[in-house]
Amino acid sequence: MRRASVILLVGVIVAALLFSMSVYVVDQRKAAIKFQLGEVISVQTQPGLYFLVPFVQNVRLYDTRIQTMEPHDPERFLTAENRNVLVDSFVKWRVIDVRQYYVSVNGDAFLAEARIAQTVNDAMRAEFARHTVHDVVSGERDKIMAVVSKRVDEDLHRIGVAIVDVRLKRVDFVPEISSDVYRRMESERKRVANELRATGQAESEKIKADADRQRQVIVAEAYRDAQRVKGEGDAQASRIYAEAYGRDAEFYSFYRSLEAYRQSMHTKSDVMILDPSSDFFKYLKSPGRGKAPAK
Repeated sequence: MRRASVILLVGVIVAALLFSMSVYVVDQRKAAIKFQLGEVISVQTQPGLYFLVPFVQNVRLYDTRIQTMEPHDPERFLTAENRNVLVDSFVKWRVIDVRQYYVSVNGDAFLAEARIAQTVNDAMRAEFARHTVHDVVSGERDKIMAVVSKRVDEDLHRIGVAIVDVRLKRVDFVPEISSDVYRRMESERKRVANELRATGQAESEKIKADADRQRQVIVAEAYRDAQRVKGEGDAQASRIYAEAYGRDAEFYSFYRSLEAYRQSMHTKSDVMILDPSSDFFKYLKSPGRGKAPAK
């Protein structure tokens, strides 16, 4: 009885071992290739529970998630201007055809990345040679990388790999041309500064000219108004003088003579040479001239 129990227990253990060796699980992050005596017989890309024949069949699982490949050192590329630049990039890739991936690189990620690195390097070298430093650094950077990604993806489909993206992390100038680039950047900044100064000077001259024009207009208008007021005052004075002359011509003449005496004899040093019989002294010689007769 005891021996039968042991045999039953051993049988259960062997059955469990055979069952565990006959079952494998493929989750959503992986794909599986089933081999029979070293030959590929099926590929499982859908997650689930699968079976195999122990000792006759075996399974290899491959990661189908997006992988990141980054070169250890920056690569040197030559632009269309024969300028060397140091480029640091990274590549996003994933396995899309597990059978082809196994046939092409034996399912080895290191071999796959070596093939990817060479293909990306060739594509980037070709594209950089068609563009200038400015295009590579900022001008058409996204466009260049889109072309590289498309070309590399088309080539690597032959090994069961898809390129998700190729990006530049950094583009630096090699030391021998950095000084030339900095001098050119300095010259460009000076040119922009000179243009801004010239524009500011032109605006300044324009503002000054407009202010001078307005000042001249204001002065001219003020002079015009002053002359008008002065003319009106002179006209009013002439009218008053005329009215005074019309009322008493002799008194007006006497008043004008006194004004002439005052202006002519302003200081003691004034000297006048006139004939004593001149009409200029008529009121000095005859003070009572023009006096109204007594009634």
